[in-house]
Amino acid sequence: MENKEAGLPLPTPPREGRLQPALVLATLSAAFGSAFQYGYNIAVVNTPHKVLKSFYNETYFERHRTFMDEKALLLLWSCTVSMFPLGGLLGSLIVGLLVDKCGRKGTLLINNIFAIVPAILMGVSKVARAFELIIFSRVVLGICAGISYSALPMYLGELAPKHLRGTLGTMTEVFVIFGVFLAQIFSLQAILGNPTGWPVLLALTGVPALLQLLSLPFFPESPRYTLIQKGDEVTARQALRRLRGHAWDVEAELEDMRVEGQAEQAEGRLSVLNLLTFRALRWQLISIVVLMAGQQLSGINAINYYADTIYASAGVEATQSQYVTVGAGVVNIVMTVISAGTVERLGRRQLLLLGYGICGSACVVLTVALLFQSKVPELSYLGIICVFTYIAGHSIGPSPVPSVVRTEIFLQSSRPAAFMVDGAVHWFTNFIVGFVFPSIQEVIGAYSFIIFAGICLLTAVYIYMVIPETKGQTFVEINRVFAKRNKVEIPEKKEEIPDVGPCVPSTPARETSF
Repeated sequence: MENKEAGLPLPTPPREGRLQPALVLATLSAAFGSAFQYGYNIAVVNTPHKVLKSFYNETYFERHRTFMDEKALLLLWSCTVSMFPLGGLLGSLIVGLLVDKCGRKGTLLINNIFAIVPAILMGVSKVARAFELIIFSRVVLGICAGISYSALPMYLGELAPKHLRGTLGTMTEVFVIFGVFLAQIFSLQAILGNPTGWPVLLALTGVPALLQLLSLPFFPESPRYTLIQKGDEVTARQALRRLRGHAWDVEAELEDMRVEGQAEQAEGRLSVLNLLTFRALRWQLISIVVLMAGQQLSGINAINYYADTIYASAGVEATQSQYVTVGAGVVNIVMTVISAGTVERLGRRQLLLLGYGICGSACVVLTVALLFQSKVPELSYLGIICVFTYIAGHSIGPSPVPSVVRTEIFLQSSRPAAFMVDGAVHWFTNFIVGFVFPSIQEVIGAYSFIIFAGICLLTAVYIYMVIPETKGQTFVEINRVFAKRNKVEIPEKKEEIPDVGPCVPSTPARETSF
């Protein structure tokens, strides 16, 4: 092309290089070895719960020559299930320190310890006649999931070029759902969900961790971490060339990182306390709290919890409900993959709004179906359709997209602290829904889903009013959009320090995570 006035050729825009094998394989290694743990261990104890409870009771009888009463057994099993999100909360509180000190890839590699050790303990729990090993292992696996749920999207988001950041960011949720699905398959009574196979079923969680330990060291650390926090431009350039290919203009991307590095020098390394009081990041912080709370409080775990009752009311036999659950898992995977394939075309906002709209509508119709199914039995089948529709809607937006957005709306210096807040909100609300929903459902019955519909509506309104579209923008450009909402003036010249708002007074914020 030529400039018509001066007759000079116009500069050629940077080429978006082809997707390189190194980037694909690094994503697969990181996601399969990390996000898989979250999904697998959420679902793995659901189907074989009667078999595991029987093991608990038999072990108790061997020790005390009497069986546990129903209340004690239910309390012990509730403890087993709830230890996982509690461990997740603990993991989210230490992830900021780990990703700063050990790097994104280093944190993922260290985190495999929290998967392999409990896998071994659960695998030998039957031989050792110790159900306590299962409960303890669930806490440790929760720590693993809590760390990976924050460290993985950080790593993938910093590895990806901006035109693929959404797709790679959704890989966190894709592999969470993949883990859920495999857990549902393996836990079928005909496979491993039986009295002889359950130790192997629980121990399988160590296999992806072992594969990651063997493969991830061959792939580069996050170039942004290497350049901005370690100051190693040579290694960062080498990593970018490997991840992008020689057709990519890596110098332009390095320049973007240098600008972000200048912003970090002005901000200092923000701790959680600094982040909570830093005006220049106020709306970013509120946004991730709303996104993560909305994701959990919109009722995804409650829908899964109540699904068996809905299936039973529609005449599905208890022995067959496990296969209906697998069918729901297929819907989950398909819609999450569709979301991953369309997030760069439709954008983050549209998928979030569409997903919450579907979920809210499904909750309203489900409430009606549950209220009147005793008078109109055919409505029971409508209830099943609503559950599948809700899962599809959540898989389009509320489940995968927040992992993308939370990486994009923070710069390097504030990202670790932001992910600690984000993870704590995610795991705390996860725990609250699982703990409180049965009581709410017992008190108000089908109307409990109206609460979820209301939360879907409020979250969608917030997204529409506050959260901008972030696809195709650099981290600095996104930060500039939020700066206007935070009423912080941003200088446009690169020579000046951009995109941070007022500098932290006197000395930079401490690097501590608390």
